Amino acid sequence: MAPVVTSVSPAQGAPAGGTNVTITGSGFTGATKVKFGPNGTNFILVSDTQITAKTPPGTGTVQVTVTAPTGTSTQNVFFTYAQAPVLTSLNPTSGPTSGGNVVTLNGSNLAGATSVKFGSNSAVILTNTATQITAIAPAGPPSSVNVTVTTPGGTSNALTYTYTAIPAPVLTSLNPTSGPTSGGNVVTLNGTNLTGATTVLFGPSPATILTNTATQITVSAPPGTGPVNVTVTTAGGTSNALTYTYVAASVPVLSSLSPTSGPTSGGNVVTLNGSNLAGATSVKFGSNSATILTNTASQITVSAPAGPPSSVSVTVTTAGGTSNPLPYFYLAAPTLSDLSPHLGPDTGGNTVTVFGTNLTLTNAVNFGGNPAAAFTVVSDNQLTVTAPAGSGTVVVTVTTPGGTSTAATGNPYYTYLGAPVLTSLTPSHGADVGGDAIVLSGSNLTFTDAVTFGGVPASFSAISDTQVVATSPGGAPGTVNVVAQTPAGSSNGLPYVYDPS
Repeated sequence: MAPVVTSVSPAQGAPAGGTNVTITGSGFTGATKVKFGPNGTNFILVSDTQITAKTPPGTGTVQVTVTAPTGTSTQNVFFTYAQAPVLTSLNPTSGPTSGGNVVTLNGSNLAGATSVKFGSNSAVILTNTATQITAIAPAGPPSSVNVTVTTPGGTSNALTYTYTAIPAPVLTSLNPTSGPTSGGNVVTLNGTNLTGATTVLFGPSPATILTNTATQITVSAPPGTGPVNVTVTTAGGTSNALTYTYVAASVPVLSSLSPTSGPTSGGNVVTLNGSNLAGATSVKFGSNSATILTNTASQITVSAPAGPPSSVSVTVTTAGGTSNPLPYFYLAAPTLSDLSPHLGPDTGGNTVTVFGTNLTLTNAVNFGGNPAAAFTVVSDNQLTVTAPAGSGTVVVTVTTPGGTSTAATGNPYYTYLGAPVLTSLTPSHGADVGGDAIVLSGSNLTFTDAVTFGGVPASFSAISDTQVVATSPGGAPGTVNVVAQTPAGSSNGLPYVYDPS
């Protein structure tokens, strides 16, 4: 009976030949020839059921046959000439001398890898496909080594991998050291040698790395329960562990807001005080979300959203639920429609009545850039104000929690006047029966509202800021003082002589 071939092991080898194989079957006694496809090769007859041989050069998949005096085998047992593996890249191309980091090898013909070598040291193969291998790098001294892959097709070209003396990461603190079981809160890890962190583990669960420097990492904590060890892995190895505790989140409680009101435009900072506020995911003013600025367990600061004039409920939501509501009032900005008077002395101190709307909660009144010395809220539509000192024409503004008024509407302008000064009278005397035209010369006379001769009012006309013409009233023969008066006060007196008729 002709020989029977049942298997060849290994069933793959390099195209150059030279692979040691074992052929198993029966009827091998007296075998005279072993062929791999058309090519014969040297062999050793071990027994009637086993032959060892060294493959000849070849390509593709070929049939293995044994010839003996009784004939040639015909079974379909094949040997494949595998192509040699080729490496195209490593990632990363360097790592710590302690090894233990995962390196990805990319290339072709990588299937069936039997070894991955870093220099003379073997790596642990984790995954293996025709185009990629992942392996755990072995330890090695600080140096560059050749990385090769061996498959049944042979040994690949070499790529360079560098062992560097990268110090292992060290953790010194976590902030916070606890958080909700749902995760999602930001945790800051402080320490040294943290650059290039590849993994941050909370127990067995990886966290999402948000930022990473040599001394600090911020992460979004994964969900978890109980106390867990937090570690950081870099190219230098894995850090020491610090304890982080998952706690069942409590419902947040609000105790106060400051301030409790603000403008409809929003944008003002509001401080929320309470308990169980850590890890706030939202702060709502009614149905509108505020921008969270700072957040601790007992306090949150936010930038208030815009809202219409009304009262709304402010709530905080954390992993523990949604808080009790506290009222917040959106206030319309004040408006000014008029002042009385619009003129006053540059020394200030006079009383000005301010008319407008939304004035009840006034907390400041300014004349230009100068704050009023004092003010009284008469009603939502009226204030009385003690004017500060100033100069020129300025805009009067009122500030409330709803904002500051503008000059867009109404007449909120106030003009500061210098006190009137008289320098001469022409003529300086006249008939005691009166009726003479007297020219008063001086300064700050434009807004003259009264002229008196010895206290007796005279009719007059303000010609310019430096001249007023008055008609002298009748008076007893003798000398009297002529005085001009404006909203800024009374002038000095100049003597006027009544001549007897």
